[in-house]
Amino acid sequence: MKKLFLSAVLAILTLGSCSNESAAASTVESMKTSQMENFDKAFKSLGDPQNRPTEEERKRNTSELSDRRKALLVPASKELILSTGITEAELTRKTGGDMSQIIVWATQIYMQKSNEIRKNIKSDK
Repeated sequence: MKKLFLSAVLAILTLGSCSNESAAASTVESMKTSQMENFDKAFKSLGDPQNRPTEEERKRNTSELSDRRKALLVPASKELILSTGITEAELTRKTGGDMSQIIVWATQIYMQKSNEIRKNIKSDK
């Protein structure tokens, strides 16, 4: 679970920071839903000074985000999941309210939607 979570986080950060073609990237950005944009912003906010790992969190030396940092991602993650038509009850049933599972699920949705946008862009060219 930790490896999947880390892979998902890494993928989001990579997507947010890298772009090979500026025209395609700006098109992808313009086609993102507001929920996707909020999810992006939530991940980027982890780099803000007040949201960086504390000394105590660094000492634990784990590869998983702290509960404090996960809590920053959960609202945007839930919003993204719910935007797909999933109900709050189904979200709770499938994740048991576990923050890591919510974030991983939202990351999968984000990746899927991003891939769909890219495919649409390629088919339009």
